[in-house]
Amino acid sequence: MQSSRILAFVAFCATALPLAAQSTPITLAVDLTDAPRKILHATETIPVQPGPMTLVYPEWIPGEHGPTGPIINQAGFIITTPSGEPVKWERDLVDMYSYHITVPADVHELHVKMDFLAMSGANFTAGGSTSANLALLSWNTLLVYPLNGDIAHTNVSDIMVSPSITIPSGWKFGTALEAGSSPTSFKTVSLEQLIDSPVLAGRWFREIDLAPEITPKHYLDLAGDGPEDILLSQEHIDDFNRLIRETGALYKSRHYHSYHFLVTLSDQVAHFGLEHHQSSDDRVPEKTFVDDNAFIGEGLLLPHEFTHSWNGKYRRPAGLATQNYQEPMKGDLLWVYEGLTEYLGDVLASRCGIWPASVYRDRLATIAGYLNDARPGRTWRDLQDTASDAQILYSAGGPYDNWRRATDYYDEGELLWLEVDTTIRAKSNGKKSLNDFVAAFHGLGGNTGPKVVPYTFDDVVKGLNAVVPMDWAAFLHKRLDSNELHAPEMAGIDALSGYKLTYSDKPNYWSQLEESQYNAINARWSLGFSAGSTGEVGDVIVGSPAYKAGLAPGFTIVAVNGRAFQLGLLHQAIKDAVGSGPDVELIVANTGYYKILKIDYHGGERYPQLERVDGVPARLDDILKPMAQ
Repeated sequence: MQSSRILAFVAFCATALPLAAQSTPITLAVDLTDAPRKILHATETIPVQPGPMTLVYPEWIPGEHGPTGPIINQAGFIITTPSGEPVKWERDLVDMYSYHITVPADVHELHVKMDFLAMSGANFTAGGSTSANLALLSWNTLLVYPLNGDIAHTNVSDIMVSPSITIPSGWKFGTALEAGSSPTSFKTVSLEQLIDSPVLAGRWFREIDLAPEITPKHYLDLAGDGPEDILLSQEHIDDFNRLIRETGALYKSRHYHSYHFLVTLSDQVAHFGLEHHQSSDDRVPEKTFVDDNAFIGEGLLLPHEFTHSWNGKYRRPAGLATQNYQEPMKGDLLWVYEGLTEYLGDVLASRCGIWPASVYRDRLATIAGYLNDARPGRTWRDLQDTASDAQILYSAGGPYDNWRRATDYYDEGELLWLEVDTTIRAKSNGKKSLNDFVAAFHGLGGNTGPKVVPYTFDDVVKGLNAVVPMDWAAFLHKRLDSNELHAPEMAGIDALSGYKLTYSDKPNYWSQLEESQYNAINARWSLGFSAGSTGEVGDVIVGSPAYKAGLAPGFTIVAVNGRAFQLGLLHQAIKDAVGSGPDVELIVANTGYYKILKIDYHGGERYPQLERVDGVPARLDDILKPMAQ
């Protein structure tokens, strides 16, 4: 009871006695020399005043859309005075990211030591970030910052930090931070800009100047596990050169002083993309840039994260435009933040040449096939709720994902914004398009440095009405709030794009890549499940023939039509069942018990395709045409 009363008193004092305006910047020195051992070190000096105060570890990380700050891997957190006297900290009993301390009399700065355990197994900045020859530094993992009295009065754009790094001998690095007085120090920036500016370092490092005729400058910074991983061909460099030019033609503006693609090429790190205003943290498998199929497979990543510099960083939903890293975010407009970015990123991947138009169409067909015909969870969870519930759904996925749904605002957002685009083109007889909305909405104010311009749902509607007047609010709500079994945005393909969704017994590019890369079968659109090479069932579509027969995720298929399981035999069984053929018979194991299942399905193998529709303008083809001269 005494401990609780002390913490309550300290919390009250911290609120009642706000810190004075910061006159001296925090200094933060990060040591990456132990990165190959998966431990990073930091020393931080924080200007303070005597008395009670609260330090906080960043919790709500921009771009991660949830309370994901990886405090679980914080270690060695020690606070001392300049003379070395320890300052005792006490964690808040409710907010695990807050530390209450009392600064001794006559002490005006505190020294903080902290380690971060860069272990794999999590997502985003909590995920694995190092190997024997590289490291990606996310500054939010290795610092605390003072509250200005309380969360409501703390703005991280007002907290200044002078950062520096130490790297292993022979390593090089890339970052959007501007160089300081030494090779590994940087100019003083706000805490907001620091956390928005990761550093990629490595022994095998390469920096490529992209589209050199364009200002501001753009750089492709690569770090690989070996020297062969960064041997990007000139053909692919030219793809990224065109990406820079295409974004200029699309957005008619740039909102950064320079831009760095920070690409980690390693099988030892977490794989994802995380947007920043003047850079992106892009972590992909080791051979992505030297294997053409892998390059196409990850082709969306850089265009997507680059697009976020405009859509998500510069123009940002009001609910995500928080003033510090402790204030909870609201994700209700993530269908714009991520959905529009998914659409524009895919389109840019095709416009710049990373994807041939046929590969884009196959991707769109795959997305439409899943969301229109293999997502029964939409009957209870609408698209809007997948955005509102994002902070929970980011950790979802896997078995029965089709029934629960996950972060569907990415892919269904793509269908939504394709329908918006084709609707604008149809209503304006091809004179207007989503390009006009994007240029005005994201180019607002012309070229600027990095800053945030928040928006609301009404702002989006207003921007669309400025391009083509109609009841856009009703249009959007009808799709966002729908509980129909099939995707309500399909008119954007079937009625307006010049193509329609069909099914074929031949895998499209993405289905073929999935089945070969993972040595699996994707029978979601036929039998209604997927399975690996050993027969383990991954997902079963609720309501599908397989589901009705009793199959479930986690079962192991032992035999197909009386023969020991092989992927080829399952493919053949589906073909043999066509028309009046026999049911597909499976022997399955479930936690040590066996049973026979007969699947009543006779439609053959089915994979989604887009088929050209005669008599309808090929608007999708027009969308994919390059804009840059």
